Amino acid sequence: MTGLGIEDKAKEKVVFSREYPIHLSDTIGVTTQYQRLHSHDALEINMIKAGTGYYIINGVTYDFQPGDIVLIDSAALHCAYEREGLVMQVITFDAAWFIGNQRSDPDVLSAFKEMGVYFTHILDRNNPHLPALRELLLNIQEEHVAARPSYISVVYAYMLQFFVQVNRYFRQENVQQHTGSVSHAQLEKMRLVIREMENRYAHSWTLEELASLAYLSPSRFSDIFRRTVGVSPLMYLIQIRLEHAYHLLETSDLKIVDIAMECGFRTLSNFNRLFKRHIGTEPRHIRSKANVCGSKIVPVYDRFSGVEGRSPE
Repeated sequence: MTGLGIEDKAKEKVVFSREYPIHLSDTIGVTTQYQRLHSHDALEINMIKAGTGYYIINGVTYDFQPGDIVLIDSAALHCAYEREGLVMQVITFDAAWFIGNQRSDPDVLSAFKEMGVYFTHILDRNNPHLPALRELLLNIQEEHVAARPSYISVVYAYMLQFFVQVNRYFRQENVQQHTGSVSHAQLEKMRLVIREMENRYAHSWTLEELASLAYLSPSRFSDIFRRTVGVSPLMYLIQIRLEHAYHLLETSDLKIVDIAMECGFRTLSNFNRLFKRHIGTEPRHIRSKANVCGSKIVPVYDRFSGVEGRSPE
């Protein structure tokens, strides 16, 4: 098995409107999209409105709680998991929107550019200026949803206020470095392996094959993968397969046994067992519900214990 080429290293491209390069929404729970380890060319701000969970960012686990604000730079490899009752505001935006301000104020996006040096991914929840930031984010959302005349200018102005306050009041001279974190080179290897798993999810992967893609021993690979993603490699593969199976159940007329085979499950009985364990119902019930919306796979890590070294069936 050969390793992966450098051409696979591109970040995910987020598509924005040229006039208004921002996406803003509330998410309830964590979809499989956010459970996937990924990076993208956009910047991201999250505010936890309710519930609990954790982010894994560059191999470090960050627990979050209501009121927390999370900043994610474009270089960060990250995924999120829910623990209970999570409602999260998610703002994704194009840094180029603020390029004019960076000419006169090059520090305006310092919180993202200097992440891990002078700023932390989760802003200090004991900082007295945090409530003002929460209010700004709620104001941004209110303007975005209402879409009144000149709302784009108002959103832009609120975003600038947010950046300035973070830069002024949340900069730290000695950001604590997390011990045992995953190196950049290791993160790249894990991301490339995950991309190969997602592209060839029906393949009968073994732990040894996956480890060989990263030029690591199986035990070393498993350790780094788990610290990076939060689950074992074979658990993650099951999650990918179930996500594709769920999509096919909703959108195709394929027989359930054919869906199981196409998604890499060796037997229908094993597919039914894993599906019910993670989704909470049988595959045939998904097909019978025309109004089902979105994947229900949350969270695999807390609900499944796999067997290392074997290919999941």
